[in-house]
Amino acid sequence: MAARHPRRWLILIVLCLSTLVLVLDNGVLTVAIPVLTEDLGASAQQIQWIVASYILVFAGLLLTAGSLSDRYGRKKVMIVGLAIFGAASLVATYAGTPEMLIAGRVLMGVGGAIVMPSTLSVLITVFDDAERRRAMSIWSSVLMVGLIGGPVLGGALIAKFWWGSVFLINVPVVVLAIAAAVILMPESKGPWRKPDPVGALLSMVGLVALVWVIIELPEHGVSWPTLALAVVGLAAFVVWEVRTDVPMVPLQLFRDRNFSGGSLSLVLLQVANGGLVLALTQYLQFVLGFSPTKAGLAMAPMAVAVILVNGVGATLGQKIGNRPMTVAGLVVLAGGFGVMSTLTADDGFGMVALALGVFGAGAGLAQPAATAALMGSVPQEYAGVGSALNDTVQQAGAALGIAILGSALANNFTANMPESAPAAARRSIGQALSVGDPGLVHVARVAFAESMSGTFVASALALLGSAVLARVLLRDKKTPDAEPVADEVAVG
Repeated sequence: MAARHPRRWLILIVLCLSTLVLVLDNGVLTVAIPVLTEDLGASAQQIQWIVASYILVFAGLLLTAGSLSDRYGRKKVMIVGLAIFGAASLVATYAGTPEMLIAGRVLMGVGGAIVMPSTLSVLITVFDDAERRRAMSIWSSVLMVGLIGGPVLGGALIAKFWWGSVFLINVPVVVLAIAAAVILMPESKGPWRKPDPVGALLSMVGLVALVWVIIELPEHGVSWPTLALAVVGLAAFVVWEVRTDVPMVPLQLFRDRNFSGGSLSLVLLQVANGGLVLALTQYLQFVLGFSPTKAGLAMAPMAVAVILVNGVGATLGQKIGNRPMTVAGLVVLAGGFGVMSTLTADDGFGMVALALGVFGAGAGLAQPAATAALMGSVPQEYAGVGSALNDTVQQAGAALGIAILGSALANNFTANMPESAPAAARRSIGQALSVGDPGLVHVARVAFAESMSGTFVASALALLGSAVLARVLLRDKKTPDAEPVADEVAVG
């Protein structure tokens, strides 16, 4: 049992600040997409990379960053990560080209990946069993506050200043978090685990190549060399992890039906969420003409629904089991996409709020149950890597969601636009609106709404299929079995 640190609640504030700045950054960026498109002249694919590059790098480095924090000290590594994140935010703030902004986002992903595992490890260290769950609840709630506040803060900053302010706001928060960490936070190290640089490199190469193929598909078709690199990279990663004595990811975990079923459910949930945010923010601003602030407020019902249903879902999961909760949540999520597929170019805030509320309720039901199923199947000796793998799976799912649904949306938009429209206007709605032709603007808005509707119908069908798979794969266990493992998360 961890000893009670006298400054543990002040330390929790530092940890929450460090986590909040990471979550806020993604939220504020979503409402800046239309302004970035106009000011930087970014294409639809470049916008996808501006969003996806951070998530992709973040997911790829989580496991390595977790092992570094255990080996060299969680406080030290977290401060280094915050410094990298702050410096990268300055690069993004003053970026003059899409390529420079993408580079800044990649560096922010590196810093974020270093920070996130360290915050959870420090929390586990300074709180004992009696207070750990309360601290974890507060820490988790901050994630939801960031999800709600990010788009609203981003909209307000863009309305008052310029798009670079959504990145500049990170700098004072980072400085405050670093200063508080130096003064308040104790140093701690976990059991040494030999790193697996080959596995980390192969997974990054394979996943980046795969997402690159998906993003470039609508405009350039299949890039066979890149696809081959993705297949070879991911296959080599699997072979290496099976044969090495110290694998970054113990692949035998996937033989457990609950681990594989929980992982699959979380991946598909995050795929849906990543694509949803990308499509809906463009719909709100380009089609409905919402201001950045109003677009941010329009996303709040989803986060509020997640917060309200999340606790209920976790409690019910202990009573009736993870499988029925996961299946029910995925079905509700599919229903949310069904509601969203009915959105037209003439709808207003009420219909959007209803759709987001349904989607948030489904996520609140499915995510705690799927996570409990996954972590409940992880042996205690792999609790730390199991937790990191859970984070990696969800971040990779979000990146793939942005790539897959974003590419499908762009492809559908091009197909729905008249062939007589200018070539640039057929590639993205932002470029179509910039032409300034009122007739073309109306056609583009209708085409985007129709394209989004088709994409959301496909997402709903995919989630219904994943609900069937969850029903087949997941097996409920006695809830006490999962408790010790959950308490050990991030300790190893």
